[in-house]
Amino acid sequence: MKVIFTQDVKGKGTKGETKNVSDGYARNFLLKNGYAVEATTANMKSLQQQKKKIQELENEELEDAKALKDEVEKLEVSLQTKAGEGGRLFGSITSKQIADELKKAHNLKVDKRKIELDQPIRSLGYTKVPVKLHPDVTATLKVHVKEA
Repeated sequence: MKVIFTQDVKGKGTKGETKNVSDGYARNFLLKNGYAVEATTANMKSLQQQKKKIQELENEELEDAKALKDEVEKLEVSLQTKAGEGGRLFGSITSKQIADELKKAHNLKVDKRKIELDQPIRSLGYTKVPVKLHPDVTATLKVHVKEA
């Protein structure tokens, strides 16, 4: 029996996939528990429309991320902290502090996990920090650390 999976089933199929499975397995497990629906022509058309709608949403997200990238790359975030001799900071600047300052100064909310700092900033001056806005879009934010 040909079925369309409505949920991921370990070892059998993923959501949206169409597969041939045994009749008993389909009737007694997949259909009964709502993991799949029978692959009729109406259900196949519905699946195609769902895939098309998901593709449109993904394209829209990508366009939004590209627009946000242009905006982020124009910005500069300034942070003040205590520093010792030679421009070494007491402590460090973390991605959370950068995200908070971005929200406060420019009213732009970016998740701290999307700010990709390899290591916290430990010196004064300008630093370019990559910000992953989308799996395909990465912006570069200028962070200026000043002495308080």
